[in-house]
Amino acid sequence: MANGGNCMSGSDERIGEALIKEVIEKELQDVPSEDVPPLTPLSGLQPTQQEQTLVTQLGKMIRVIGDRVRDDKEFQDAVDGMSRGPGSKWDRFKDVAHKVFEHGITWERIAVLFYVAGRMALRMVEAHLPQSVRDILRWTVDFFKRNLLGWIREHGGWINSFSDLAVASVQSVSCLSSHSFGLVIMFVAGAALGSVITWRLATRP
Repeated sequence: MANGGNCMSGSDERIGEALIKEVIEKELQDVPSEDVPPLTPLSGLQPTQQEQTLVTQLGKMIRVIGDRVRDDKEFQDAVDGMSRGPGSKWDRFKDVAHKVFEHGITWERIAVLFYVAGRMALRMVEAHLPQSVRDILRWTVDFFKRNLLGWIREHGGWINSFSDLAVASVQSVSCLSSHSFGLVIMFVAGAALGSVITWRLATRP
């Protein structure tokens, strides 16, 4: 039983790191490839095929949730401030991270942090500071391991994030037409169900 627990713990770490990398890469997908440094896993941890399926579906939800952050002036100012302003970029990153979690940790706030990291990486490239993209990846992964991984494990691991993130995804687009709203509900429900089934089959002893 202990071995299974250790396996799941390692899985949560691999999924988290791969998810941060996924979100950053998606934010940079329209940037010319020569302007983006390679983002290899920092710890050398490679997700399994089943874990990567979860990463892909979680990444889609995070991008839907993150669209709301684009309209938040305070967060946008913080993101823009990463590429300019006094002090170290690391200190400014920590300020943003602590702002996200000032009222506690939730699945939605974890998603927001990952999305903001992606936006910060994009701003760095736009400011002709591509070398800082790996810094943002490293800082986000470090913050995740130090401050979020324990909470994630206590709350059942990433597989338990789907229901909360699905609800947050739908709430993020509540201003859409009823037709679009229905499509989003079907999307997040299908994504969550499909990934849960895949995960359960893959981890069945």
